[in-house]
Amino acid sequence: MSNKKQKMNSKKRDKFVRYSEGAEMYHMGLSKFMQLAKDAKACYKVGQMVLVNTEIIDEYLEIFRIVDDAFYK
Repeated sequence: MSNKKQKMNSKKRDKFVRYSEGAEMYHMGLSKFMQLAKDAKACYKVGQMVLVNTEIIDEYLEIFRIVDDAFYK
């Protein structure tokens, strides 16, 4: 596989991830990511496995965006 193709594949995000992968992807602790996924209603249970939809997580995180300039002073 070419170097360019490898970079493209590493940048592509998976739509569904497990809790541990998602926590690493979003740079947060496992329990925080699990709670975030549950609050966003982004969890899918498949047998014993739980998958999290990262597209739903991304949309949910937009709720917490800080737009007030006073916060940054």
